[in-house]
Amino acid sequence: MNTQNEAPTVLVAEDDPSVRKAVERVLELEKYNVITVNDGAAALEGLTRNSIDAAVLDVMMPFADGLTVCREIRHRGIATPILLLTARHEVGDRVAGLDAGADDYLVKPFAVDELLARVRALLRRNNVLTTAALLRVADMTLDPQRREAKRGQRVLNLTKTEFDLLELLMTKPGIVVTREQIYKDIWGYDFETSSKSLDVYIGYLRRKTEEGGEARLLYTVRGVGYVVKES
Repeated sequence: MNTQNEAPTVLVAEDDPSVRKAVERVLELEKYNVITVNDGAAALEGLTRNSIDAAVLDVMMPFADGLTVCREIRHRGIATPILLLTARHEVGDRVAGLDAGADDYLVKPFAVDELLARVRALLRRNNVLTTAALLRVADMTLDPQRREAKRGQRVLNLTKTEFDLLELLMTKPGIVVTREQIYKDIWGYDFETSSKSLDVYIGYLRRKTEEGGEARLLYTVRGVGYVVKES
């Protein structure tokens, strides 16, 4: 993690030299420190050995694809926010990326401004200072400082995005948080209205918070958003 006076470090893993160089140039113009690699094995090593604030990974890379890299670093407990780049735009591909532990997903070809907006959003989320207050709704607790959530005594194994989403909802118990507000607070910019990212994460949270047979606490308010409340 960079200190307040240091520029963030972004790792870019892309096997296409022209795309890799273009992304590197754009990020450097924004004064980021950029580390570039051209395959998944090098990306995994870079994320493991270096202090990286955010990563931009191509899905299709030699030695280890972007999804494999995501799964492996999450397995190792590395919470670096990850943006996946891919030429495939089907919903199933987006879901696979999120399921692997990525925080965001950008389809090629992309606009430079959108790439920068998404990287800024990842960096903002990675540097948010959390409060010390323990959050509680029914038997579910969330400790922002320890980054730990529990259902009763059962620890919930949440990704960074899942934790951030649950924290946002638990800071407003009983209050419906709109989809637009969630995208703004969690992703830092407006998703396209057809995006399924939020629905995917809500599904993950429901499975994990109800895994032990507990009563539902996370509800959908159709056409509006989501709310955490006692059943």
